[in-house]
Amino acid sequence: MTHLSRSPQHVCILGAGIVGLATAWRLQRDGHTVTVIDSAHSGAGASAANGAQLSYSYVQPLADPSIWRQLPKLLLANESPLKVRLQMDPHQWAWGLGFLAACRASVSRDTTTRLLHLAAQSRLAFEAMRSETAMDADHSTTGKLVLYPNESSFSAARHQMALQRKLGSEQHALSPAACVAIEPALAHHVSRFHGAVYTPSESAADCFKVCQALEQLLRARGVRFLLDTPVTGLVRLGDRVVEAQTPAGAVHADTFVMALGTGSRHLAASIGLRVPVYPLKGYSITVDLQDVADATSAPAVNVTDAERKIVFARIGQRLRVAGMAELVGEDRRISNDRIAALVSATRDMFPRAATFEHVHPWAGLRPATPKGLPVLGRMPGGPSNLLFNTGHGALGFTLAFGSAEYIAAALRPEIRPFAAELAACSA
Repeated sequence: MTHLSRSPQHVCILGAGIVGLATAWRLQRDGHTVTVIDSAHSGAGASAANGAQLSYSYVQPLADPSIWRQLPKLLLANESPLKVRLQMDPHQWAWGLGFLAACRASVSRDTTTRLLHLAAQSRLAFEAMRSETAMDADHSTTGKLVLYPNESSFSAARHQMALQRKLGSEQHALSPAACVAIEPALAHHVSRFHGAVYTPSESAADCFKVCQALEQLLRARGVRFLLDTPVTGLVRLGDRVVEAQTPAGAVHADTFVMALGTGSRHLAASIGLRVPVYPLKGYSITVDLQDVADATSAPAVNVTDAERKIVFARIGQRLRVAGMAELVGEDRRISNDRIAALVSATRDMFPRAATFEHVHPWAGLRPATPKGLPVLGRMPGGPSNLLFNTGHGALGFTLAFGSAEYIAAALRPEIRPFAAELAACSA
């Protein structure tokens, strides 16, 4: 990686999702002057209503060998959690082929190792930020249960658990009865799964609330925000980006950080760089809990249904239910069928959690790389003062503060950035 400068700089962060805002928080604390630009308001994209789980110790990448045996069902079943709508888009085809090539045990192990390292850094940085600010974001640390439908999937999960244990994760393989002892709300569902992996240290929070709180804190500390202001282009002269172009005028800075999620690919392409990020469309619903005091009606522990690839997270007096992965391009439309599937899954697992009269639906685009590793740092052949912080997939909230630490270290040449192997493009 090329280190940029040891003195305070003006850093322009492109993107006001959780990744961009976490980066702004970290850089402002290091004494840099910071400007944040986004085409919408803070947290409006994939951060708005994501799964809310913070999976610091359970980071199994989507690109996994098990995908091969699941592929026919995933692609052909009407209610499959994975959907592909093939388009005349070379980028979609290239991304898909790269993803399938990454579905190997060796690649999955390597990705897991790198993600766990970054997640551990992120946990420390997020907890430090929360301790300093005491922000209200419906944060809880109740652990996570990942439920598996049969012995085959549970066996594969135990192998992944053994790998993660070697890397410092504390996890336990549990019977359905043991799961109910931890999470009584699963009693209704106990006969429907074979076993689970329990990670006691996992947590959850409302990502959108974190984004809104960070914006307020950053504004109070002098960070400049240009919201509802799209970046229409970058001007590159030789080895440097000299300005970001917007309808409000050009923004000049010493360093630029690309944290635009799925939008990073298009903007990078305008200066000749290829970023292997493709949108994985996901959905969520948020429901108000019917009886918060009843421990048997709604989960307090985070729950993931591995078969349906749906996550359940308690955020305050609400339940967030999220899932699905669709390769359908830049399509943000909300599918009624997908929302109905999330409602059905919630009724099936936690029938007394809510009345379901008022369901808040959402769809967003997760910026994913084929391997599942984010693109961090300077890209080969790219401008020396353009750093990338994108491609976190479904782990954007989990990895945001660790990625911010990496970007901050890149601007401090006296400190060797951790996880240097993540600096290059991850695909």
